[in-house]
Amino acid sequence: MKWTKQQLNNFFFILGVVAVVVMLFTFDVSFVELWDHLCHAGYWLIPIIGVWIFVYGLNAWSWWTIIKGNVGGEPPVSRWRIYKLTITGYALNYATPVGGLGGEPYRIMELSKHIDNQHATSSVILYAMMHFFGHFIFWFVSIFLYLLLVALGDMPLTPVIATILGIIIVFCLVAFYLFSKGYRNGLVVKTIRWIGHIPGLKGWSTRFSERHAEAMHNIDQQIASLHGQDRRAFYLSLFLEFFSRVVQSSEVLFMLLLFGIDNGGGFSGIVLTYLHSILIVAFTTLFANLIGFLPMQLGVQEGGFVLSIAALGLSAALGIFVSIICRVREIIWIVIGLLLMKLDQR
Repeated sequence: MKWTKQQLNNFFFILGVVAVVVMLFTFDVSFVELWDHLCHAGYWLIPIIGVWIFVYGLNAWSWWTIIKGNVGGEPPVSRWRIYKLTITGYALNYATPVGGLGGEPYRIMELSKHIDNQHATSSVILYAMMHFFGHFIFWFVSIFLYLLLVALGDMPLTPVIATILGIIIVFCLVAFYLFSKGYRNGLVVKTIRWIGHIPGLKGWSTRFSERHAEAMHNIDQQIASLHGQDRRAFYLSLFLEFFSRVVQSSEVLFMLLLFGIDNGGGFSGIVLTYLHSILIVAFTTLFANLIGFLPMQLGVQEGGFVLSIAALGLSAALGIFVSIICRVREIIWIVIGLLLMKLDQR
């Protein structure tokens, strides 16, 4: 049975609603404790939630830049619609296992209403690649930020920490190589062939490749052309994705300031606290993405925050508070994304 776009839209919406319900009933604290945490946050919830208006704005700008470079001119879709699809896409990604199971297909489906399906597919794949590439750049830069703080006497450097940092550097360098290969040659055809090596999927991979060989080849050509022909769009998109992580770190900064953690106050104290916030986000997102197959990364994100905050010499209770408030922020933005989906549908 072939689903219509309306049916797929409703399926994604129901999936998101179910995910919100699951998130509400899987908090590691009681609702009384949850309410206490929210009351403690108070008015700080406004900037914590509001900073994501700018984070998603940077993500949408990055995606729009890719679409513009991919189609070779001003795309026939407004920036505002790309912004809405960005929020809804991430809402579905938060709600599904293996991030991208819901968000990317939804984006392709909606974007194909404005441009042809092949350009829509390649633009979404390119943006997903850029989003992950931005993660690796962020982690890689954070390592040198940590080493800078070590040189300033603010952070320790034990043999264990040095080993972990070395492993992350190698991990990032391998990823950079794989991304460069994907950007130069495309990766759709190779991905489908790789899937064919999974037991039980060889027949599907062969049939899919035979039916869609030309389309996959065209999509790979479009992926490769952005890196080869429009370097400005490529690097602008990458910078925006990296910078969005830097802006995202502001929410952790707000929570640290809420607890009076400002490294002595003043401009230098706030800057140092912000650098600590970047390290916390870098470690937590690295930890969460390594185990990204869990829906909404239940328990993984919380553990990442507790470990990263404890590594900076702060209390585990603070890590639990940060993780809970971030989970609440995710639920709020998932709801906003689902509402935008239904409004856009009408």
